[in-house]
Amino acid sequence: MPSTLNINVRVAATAEFIYQPPTTAINAKRILVKPNLGYPVKPPVTVSMGVLEKVLTGLRKVSPNGEILIVEGVCSAVSLSEIASRNGLHNILDEGMQVLDADTLPLIEYQNLSPDPVRFKSMFAPSLLLEVDCRISVGALKRTHLKGEALISASLKNLYGLFPRDRYKARSPKSRGQLHRPSVPLILQDIYFCIGHLFDGAVVDGDVKFYSPDWKPDRGKSVKLGKVFWGEDMLKVDRLACKIGEEPIPTYLDAIEDLRTLT
Repeated sequence: MPSTLNINVRVAATAEFIYQPPTTAINAKRILVKPNLGYPVKPPVTVSMGVLEKVLTGLRKVSPNGEILIVEGVCSAVSLSEIASRNGLHNILDEGMQVLDADTLPLIEYQNLSPDPVRFKSMFAPSLLLEVDCRISVGALKRTHLKGEALISASLKNLYGLFPRDRYKARSPKSRGQLHRPSVPLILQDIYFCIGHLFDGAVVDGDVKFYSPDWKPDRGKSVKLGKVFWGEDMLKVDRLACKIGEEPIPTYLDAIEDLRTLT
């Protein structure tokens, strides 16, 4: 049975996971789901179709007639449609669900609501974020290492895929190198206060953790955890996933939570 270990944050064994969506999903006309599917690699580098299917099933139950949009921007030379086909995404969609490439969507400028922006006073992301009734991030629990420090990826880091590569690329046109300067943990503060605060819910697939000894997010080892975490506050969901998954609590979570008290 799922248990509530923190207010509005739940954890369940993967086999027992039944997604309870946020209230904004109830009878919603349009729901945006952002899964971690940016790499042409199977889970745990990307979200498992089993967990994602349960999320979609939970959303469909509370919004039987709503349009559910699965939105992702890739970080490789392989297209989203190809990644979706390889991972079996289309097999779990109903007629009211469609897959959209974030890099092809119209953009608007989102103001950074942080009292102390790190680098970006505003950021460009799909206007679709403001055209839906509910937004859900479905991340995978991963740890890589960048510049000698551990980098935890869960539901907040998952939002990187929503930013256009054409605008945020650096040396490689396949990635978003501008969002790595001065560091990913620092830029995540800007990301949260530009678009992260808009999200109504978060899910972290911790069935199998991914661990990489270096920065490469698609090469490493798998560690069985057998848990799924979800709730309405992505910071709290990510924190609980790290705590139960015995991963270091990211410094960016504390920094963002401190800044939230000032807004």
